[in-house]
Amino acid sequence: MTDIGFVRSDMVAAKPAPSSTTGPMAWARTNLFATPVDGLLTFLGLLFLFWVVPPLYNFFIGHAVPPGGTVEQCRMENAGACWAYISAEMEFFIYGFYDIPEQWRPNIVFAMGVLLLAPLLMPKVPFKRTNAVLFLVVFPIVSYFLLAGGVFGLKPMPTEKWGGLLVTLIISVVGITLSFPLGIILALGRQSKLPVIKTLCVAFIELIRAVPLITILFMASIMLPLFMPQGTTVDKLLRALVGVTLFTSAYMAEVVRGGLQAIPRGQYEAGASLGLGYWKRMYFIVLPQALKHVIPGIVNNFISLFKDTSLVYIVGMKDLLEAVKTKNDTALEWQSANTATTGYLFAAMVFWVFCFGMSRYSMYMERRLNTGYKR
Repeated sequence: MTDIGFVRSDMVAAKPAPSSTTGPMAWARTNLFATPVDGLLTFLGLLFLFWVVPPLYNFFIGHAVPPGGTVEQCRMENAGACWAYISAEMEFFIYGFYDIPEQWRPNIVFAMGVLLLAPLLMPKVPFKRTNAVLFLVVFPIVSYFLLAGGVFGLKPMPTEKWGGLLVTLIISVVGITLSFPLGIILALGRQSKLPVIKTLCVAFIELIRAVPLITILFMASIMLPLFMPQGTTVDKLLRALVGVTLFTSAYMAEVVRGGLQAIPRGQYEAGASLGLGYWKRMYFIVLPQALKHVIPGIVNNFISLFKDTSLVYIVGMKDLLEAVKTKNDTALEWQSANTATTGYLFAAMVFWVFCFGMSRYSMYMERRLNTGYKR
């Protein structure tokens, strides 16, 4: 008996995958028609798209009147969205009743905000501490005097003239900037071992969370002046800022408290074993981990705050949505079947852009901080 073996001296060339497993047909068979139920749902989905997409395309693009068009075109039969109306009234939607010759001042504020916020959101950009001080301290002061005027020869501009996207962004930025640290302090106070501090924080959080935002704004607008000395008035925008900040900080405190409770007790004990005091333990060990755990909840609060700015109409401020509503009601020269709808669609798109941007940035930060969320 002889041992006969065969060993290949070269590799077999790889063969292409079977045609039934690659290509668009294979993808459709796997993802759209894998089962009879999948096939039925795919068929119904296609019918829905054929029913919805053509009218939407005609309204937004096909039959729409582009910027620069006329009101006569918007009033034509089968006309779509009146983007010419949005283009013509864009200044009011952005600045409200702000005097047109003075609109360079909000433009400078917008530019400064972008120039300071963009590097602050980019992790690789250096000088974060300096950047944060400029954005959180210097920028609000400069913006207030620039917008309000009355100094350095600038024409005074009362807040009653502020409106549109300008007011929406001011309330959002101020509310987010102030409610975040205030929420952290409230969350730490709620876990404090000092009864007075804990009771005050719990009472504040539960009281604010027990009423809707519109009630707080109503109280600030109608009830607060009744308790103040006769002749004393508080600026409408300041009332809105205080109300929105307090409301959001209460919810932020609960979000942060959830993150603090997720930190194991060993982390606190490890900090104590190193000889760190309470604030150093919180600043260097506990809070970074706790905030990382609750990034989605924090951003969810910010998005809610941005959308809730529309409620400031209760104190007489004309934010973006109220500016669109006002112009829809008063711009008789632009009246047509789709003018009001186009205005509200424009407001919805602006809100969507900002809210979607915040959502995507939070997802980026989650991935960068490696919080372990699988996507």
